[in-house]
Amino acid sequence: MPWLEIIGWAGSALLVLSLVQTRLMRLRVLNSVACAVLIGYNAALAVWPMVAMNVVLVGINLWAIARLLRERHDARVYDAVPIGTDEPVLHHLLARHAADIARFNPDLAGQEPADLAAGADHAFLVTTSDQAVGVVLTRDGAAPGEQQVVLDYVLPAFRDFTPGEFVFRADGPFRELGTRTVVASPGMAASERYLRAVGFAERDGRRVLDLPATG
Repeated sequence: MPWLEIIGWAGSALLVLSLVQTRLMRLRVLNSVACAVLIGYNAALAVWPMVAMNVVLVGINLWAIARLLRERHDARVYDAVPIGTDEPVLHHLLARHAADIARFNPDLAGQEPADLAAGADHAFLVTTSDQAVGVVLTRDGAAPGEQQVVLDYVLPAFRDFTPGEFVFRADGPFRELGTRTVVASPGMAASERYLRAVGFAERDGRRVLDLPATG
């Protein structure tokens, strides 16, 4: 098989692969690479309409990637909304993603979604453009002003980002609770990079986030 034909097949395969991605950032990056490969392939064959189309698609993807990176830490784009642990929308979200939650939180495997919510004292729904992005469940700790994370779950499409940070920020919803310390759940221990990104540090064998005192 000629090398040029191999390049064409590879670009097409990568294009198809990009379209089955659930993560937004991964989809955009793979699609951009596929389009760039197909630009070279079609240019070599002088198929200029296909070259033009793929150039446009690369431009659209780069614009979308830049926007995702620009907005990933923007509180004007993401909201952390406190909701009741008995809210039907919370129970629906936990039930719908129960298998995925258990996959990333083995310590919670076997728990029914309703029991998971019932075991929490507080729930926070992270949203963007009226779309659910993730959910954080916590319960009151033994010490005053302490919250223990029960679950920090991000929907697959947004897993390349850290939307949980909008719950754990100093000006986030914990401020209204008078929280001084947040303790990570055992299931979060495997996500060391994420914990550092949102401000957790290891102390006395636990991963802890210290929040400034409220006035």
